[in-house]
Amino acid sequence: MASANAPRWWNPVALVRGRFQRWWQARLPLRDSTTLTQRNVYILPTGPGFMLGATLLVLLIASINYQLNLGYVLTFLLTGSAVVGMHVCHSTLRGITMTLIAPEDHFAGASVTIGVNLLSDKRSVRYGIGLAVLGTDHWSWTDVPAQGRAKVQVAFQAPHRGLHRVPALTAETRFPLGTFRVWTVWRPAAQVLVYPAPELHPPPLPPGEARAGGQATVQRQNTGEFDGVRAYRRGDPLKLVVWKKAAKTDELVSRDAQQVQRFELWLDLAHTGIAGATAGGAAMEQALSRLCAWVLLADKQGLHYGLRLGGQEIATGSGEAHRRNCLQALALTHTGAAEV
Repeated sequence: MASANAPRWWNPVALVRGRFQRWWQARLPLRDSTTLTQRNVYILPTGPGFMLGATLLVLLIASINYQLNLGYVLTFLLTGSAVVGMHVCHSTLRGITMTLIAPEDHFAGASVTIGVNLLSDKRSVRYGIGLAVLGTDHWSWTDVPAQGRAKVQVAFQAPHRGLHRVPALTAETRFPLGTFRVWTVWRPAAQVLVYPAPELHPPPLPPGEARAGGQATVQRQNTGEFDGVRAYRRGDPLKLVVWKKAAKTDELVSRDAQQVQRFELWLDLAHTGIAGATAGGAAMEQALSRLCAWVLLADKQGLHYGLRLGGQEIATGSGEAHRRNCLQALALTHTGAAEV
């Protein structure tokens, strides 16, 4: 007997089931909003439902053999309740409109959170609706108010950096009796961008490169901060204050704008110090993680910096938009879609 951890190709049932699921999911349309109708909502009895059916069958046979009027009453009463429960269960999910909230960019290794709005135009509350990534058991449950909406969040973990499609989602309910399971499968069209995981303990930022007509290189400190700071002068803008250094020394210091203007900070793939970084593979990923950490560090210090990735170059700049452009370039390097 194949163990639960055995490869799928050892288990022909799992192999056939996996191929069927991939074939079936490929036929589902990609859309970020879907309304559940009879065409895309499915229903089957649960384990307790099958047991209830078997029990009702035994009760019916016993009532016929022994002519038990109370047995007939009990059998038909339970059967009617199960049938009503089936209709209620199906109508609980049918008519719901699910809309995906565009996921934000994430770093590799972090859980990507997906938000989904559930909208109901029904005049009664829909109870016990669960949502999960297809193939997982991490359910998020909610009730949708009458003619209202509810928000549900599920999460998945992207295996590596790059542009990933949001995985297929499934919604289900077993309300009210738990004897039937009503579910649907939904393939969102949205994609999520995953940045490289930043290196936990990166080396200091590389030395700045002299502008045309400038000096050699600007010094750097072991903390990763550039030299080129001076004592705080009254009237200096707060964005020039090096708060990290001030927290350590209890003295306000400001960046020397004149000195900094003579240098440019370039975060270059070739300057990461990782052998074979330009050849791809694990060394390339390690170098991208270091560059990612440098981008975050330079942005945190409010520096102007540029990024070089082989033949791609992003001019020096600063701010949130520039940081995002650099991270996007790192995420899409060598994926065939490195457009910034």
